Amino acid sequence: MAATLTHDGAAFVNFRHFAFTEPHAHAYRWLDVKRFRLPDPSVPDRHLLAALLAHEQFRDDYAGGGVDPGGTRHGPYWLRLVTPEAYASVGRDGAARLLETWAEQSGPLPDTLAEALRREAYEPLVAADSVLHLNGLGEDEYHDWASVHGEFHELVLVDRAARRLTLLVAADD
Repeated sequence: MAATLTHDGAAFVNFRHFAFTEPHAHAYRWLDVKRFRLPDPSVPDRHLLAALLAHEQFRDDYAGGGVDPGGTRHGPYWLRLVTPEAYASVGRDGAARLLETWAEQSGPLPDTLAEALRREAYEPLVAADSVLHLNGLGEDEYHDWASVHGEFHELVLVDRAARRLTLLVAADD
């Protein structure tokens, strides 16, 4: 069952734009959000992942270059090595803990940043029927300058009722 996703917007939450009480507490963290419309809510998760991986918007090195239709990198990984099998189903609670641990590693967040993360990450997470975590890749799959990322976390949220797939990338650079 082939699926085609339609890109339906994006958001970027840059921790540098929020007032922290400690200098450099943001540690150059950011959240990149890409939204897609589902063609059919009955399409299985693995087919949706294959459609996402084939989409031009997935060709992003997340190192400042943005989407590159001819790109060969995805975050710290070689794009060709990112497959649907590299994603594992994870519960909403586990995904929320992952995001909270990452976001709050240097202490409490300013209220305005917490609100932006609630809107862009936690609300779609709560609504998701499926939450998939890219965790089946390691250092063997890193590309030649993967070390630009301190941490790199990727979640795919599937909300069948809203016919939406959301790609969340939370990273440090």
